[in-house]
Amino acid sequence: MGVGIVAAKNLNHDLEAGTPGSVAAKASRIEDELLSVGEVSRRTGVAVSALHYYEKLGLIGSTRTVGNQRRYRRHMIRRITLVSVAKRLGIPLADVQQAFASVPLDSTPTHADWQRASRAWKLVLERRRKAIEELENQLVGCIGCGCLSMKACLLVNPDDRLGLEGAGPRRLPVEDLE
Repeated sequence: MGVGIVAAKNLNHDLEAGTPGSVAAKASRIEDELLSVGEVSRRTGVAVSALHYYEKLGLIGSTRTVGNQRRYRRHMIRRITLVSVAKRLGIPLADVQQAFASVPLDSTPTHADWQRASRAWKLVLERRRKAIEELENQLVGCIGCGCLSMKACLLVNPDDRLGLEGAGPRRLPVEDLE
C-alpha cells in the first residue's frame, strides 16, 4: 500500500473519529512530510535514477501526486542513506532487502523496527567478515607458498576434476576431442 494511500486513510480515520483539527491543516501536515524526488536526491546525494531503481526493488517507497510525480516521506532519507553505506561497503542490495524486510515502508519506523533490522544485518555482516578472513588466510598462504599447484591449491583451482587423478598433466582420449 502506498504511503499516500496510508496517509489519506489515516486522515480519513482522524476525520471520522472527530479528531480536532481542520482538513486543510491535516492535509498540509501530510504534504509537509513529503519530499520531491529531486529534493531527496539532493539531500542524500543519490541519483534520481538510483532512487527509482531502489523503489523498484522495494528498498524505498513513494506515493504519487495527482500529476503522477513521486513524493517520498522524510523517513525514506534514513533508508536511502543506509543503502548508500551498504553500497560503499560492497554489500549486495539483496542483503539490504533482507535487512529491511521487517522495517515498514508505509509508516515511520520505530526504534524497535531499526533494532530488529540491525540485528539481522549484523548476522549477515559477521558471515561476510568470516568469509573474507578465510579468503585472506587462503590467499596469504597461496602467495607465501608460491607453488600455484593445480592439485593442492583450492584457491586457484577449486573444481579441478583431473586433479583427483593425481599430479601432472593429463591427456584426453582422442574421442573426447571430436
